[in-house]
Amino acid sequence: MTPVNLAEKLSRITTHWDPHVVADYNDNDVMVVRFQGAFPFHLHEDTDDFFLVLEGEMTMDLDGSSHPVKAGEIFVVPKGVTHRPRAEAECQVLLIEPKGVPNTGDPATAAAKPRI
Repeated sequence: MTPVNLAEKLSRITTHWDPHVVADYNDNDVMVVRFQGAFPFHLHEDTDDFFLVLEGEMTMDLDGSSHPVKAGEIFVVPKGVTHRPRAEAECQVLLIEPKGVPNTGDPATAAAKPRI
């Protein structure tokens, strides 16, 4: 039960699309990640996907629409909706998702989600 400094945690991450767990919340992982470029389109059948942009700006592409998400804004993708986050310039994002959920929707291609 100590504060988590998100800026300090993010300073230790040098890769993109590589989420790192910084805290546990109920049965969820709270993660930070750096985005740049485009992530593959994917979906999560059984859970919503939560994004909070901490710094920079990302775009959430959905099937047929795109939504800019700026620092201080959240975007929740409902379960079963195909989506793709992307960012022209690097942005920093906080994610919350149930433990064990693969970030790609497919365990074979998912990032490891190490704890920092």
